Amino acid sequence: MERQSRITAIAKLKRDLEQRLSPLHFVLAAVIIWSTGGLFIKWASLSGLELSFGRSLLAAITVAIFTRREGFGINRVTAVASLLYAALLLLFVLATKETTAANAIFLQYTAPLYVLILEPLFYKEKFRRRDLLTVIACAVGMSLFFVGKLRPQDVTGNLLALASGLCFAFYFLLLRHSSSRDVNRASSVVYGNLLVVLIAAPAGLAALPGLGLHDGLAVLYLGVVQLGVAYTLFTLGMSRGIRSLDAGIVGYIEPVLNPIWVFLVLGERPSKWALIGGAIIISAVVAHTSFKAKQGRRVITDL
Repeated sequence: MERQSRITAIAKLKRDLEQRLSPLHFVLAAVIIWSTGGLFIKWASLSGLELSFGRSLLAAITVAIFTRREGFGINRVTAVASLLYAALLLLFVLATKETTAANAIFLQYTAPLYVLILEPLFYKEKFRRRDLLTVIACAVGMSLFFVGKLRPQDVTGNLLALASGLCFAFYFLLLRHSSSRDVNRASSVVYGNLLVVLIAAPAGLAALPGLGLHDGLAVLYLGVVQLGVAYTLFTLGMSRGIRSLDAGIVGYIEPVLNPIWVFLVLGERPSKWALIGGAIIISAVVAHTSFKAKQGRRVITDL
């Protein structure tokens, strides 16, 4: 009887929280959690592959538990999306290990630049002049990451981060495909993480015997909280009707906070050129997204 009372009280507390919190709160919480990824990747002494093994294994289990009711069906589109998701995860971790956290996250967030170029080809949408201006601004911002004193590993890390952004863009485009709606969209996240586990298994399993508490806690946080819980919060907010514009703009808190956490805890300073380049990229994409949304509302009003 007492156990049933506790379950009822927890269920009531959950309902009360859900009623008080808006969809935007869930998305904001997810983005803030995502932004801590760079800090814990840098904090761990494990290599990129060793870290990716544990992180993705725990993330796959967490997301699978939270989304199990929707099933784990897969088709050709979600299979390709899973490959892209695995690639963007792995490339981002490797990039963060090689270059600064700021470079890795800002360059991954060039994904909207590639979407602007590729979306008209994928979905026969018109490429407008303002799209070209956004592309040019982002290209200028990207170029600034390769200005100044660079270590060889910085160049490698920057290129890995750019590749992660390209995979991110293709992944986003595939999520728009009609076939992706036929199955649980989280299935690509689960299968993508499992692919990373398979790729990183030799390195990850070899590192297990010597895994210390410090690295173990970092992997646990990255897998369960930074990927698993954050993804669940984000999808919960999206399912409750938050506008894509609001979610997109809130999402740009992540590349802003990511290097701040790393600087405050680990003292890693991004170069001034990286900060300027990141500011240009974020400003260009947010301005483009806001303008597009305003134009869309104007069209609806005219109708």
